Order: sequence, then C-alpha cells, then structure tokens
Amino acid sequence: MAQTLINFRIDEETKKEMEKVCDELGMTMTTALNIFVKKMTREKRIPFDVAIDSFYTESNIKHLEQVINDIDTGKAKLEEHELIEEE
Repeated sequence: MAQTLINFRIDEETKKEMEKVCDELGMTMTTALNIFVKKMTREKRIPFDVAIDSFYTESNIKHLEQVINDIDTGKAKLEEHELIEEE
C-alpha cells in the first residue's frame, strides 16, 4: 500500500511526553498515530470521549474570579488548619 506524509504542529513538550510514552509502549509515534487513524476510520468516530473539563467552564472561571476578588478585598478570610489523616 502506498504511503503518504502528513505534517502537523504540536507543542514541543507534548511531543516529548508522547515520544516517552510511545517508547515505554515499545512503539513509535508514527505507529501510535496510525493506530489512532485506523481505529477512527474503522469506527467512524473519535475513539475516546472528548469533553470540556468543567474546571474551565465560563461559570467556574467567574466563580473563581469572585473568590479571588473576595480574598483581595477582605470579604473572605483564609484560615490555616491541620489536615486529619484517616486511619
């Protein structure tokens, strides 16, 4: 089967992490990406869940900004306490 070259950009640190994981699995990034592409074309879907992390939702960001504002303006007080470890 004829092969073709695909170029795409990825963050350098992410690439290094991906190479490390692939190496630990005994495969190259090319092999890993081929597995992904073949599974996606066979199943006609992205082969994993794609979801937005709720931490980054607009409502949560607004809430966190309000908490920061409350701390900055003295409305909220932070207290130090000891953590209790369960036995």
